[in-house]
Amino acid sequence: MESKIYKPILVYDGDCDFCKYWIFRWKHVTKDRIDYAPYQDVAANFPEIPVSDFQSSVKLILETGQVYSGVEAILRALDNSTFLWCYNKLPGFSHLTEAIYRFIAKHRQHFSKMTRRLWKKHTD
Repeated sequence: MESKIYKPILVYDGDCDFCKYWIFRWKHVTKDRIDYAPYQDVAANFPEIPVSDFQSSVKLILETGQVYSGVEAILRALDNSTFLWCYNKLPGFSHLTEAIYRFIAKHRQHFSKMTRRLWKKHTD
C-alpha cells in the first residue's frame, strides 16, 4: 500500500550534518512548495521504498508516488530546469553528477566541515 502525500517531500538522512545544512539552505529556495523530513521519521510511511534506499541518497517523492533519487531529486526539488535539462539530455552528465554525489555522500563529514567553512566566509 502506497502512502498518500499532498505535496512533494524531500527525504534525507537526519543523522547527517552535511544533509541537514543543505536542507536548511534549500528550504529558503523552495519555500512551501516542498516538505522535508528525515527518513528516520518517515520511512515507515513509505513501505514501498526500502530503508536501504533512503540511506543511500535523498529521495524526492511526488504526490503521484513517483520517486527520484540523488542529484535528480535535488534538481527537481530546487526546480533547476537548466541543470535538469543537462541531467536528462547531455550524454554523461547524469553519470558524472551522480558519481560526484556518491563521492560526497561517502565523505560527508569532510564535506560538512568544508562547506561550513566556505559558507561562513561568504556570510560574514
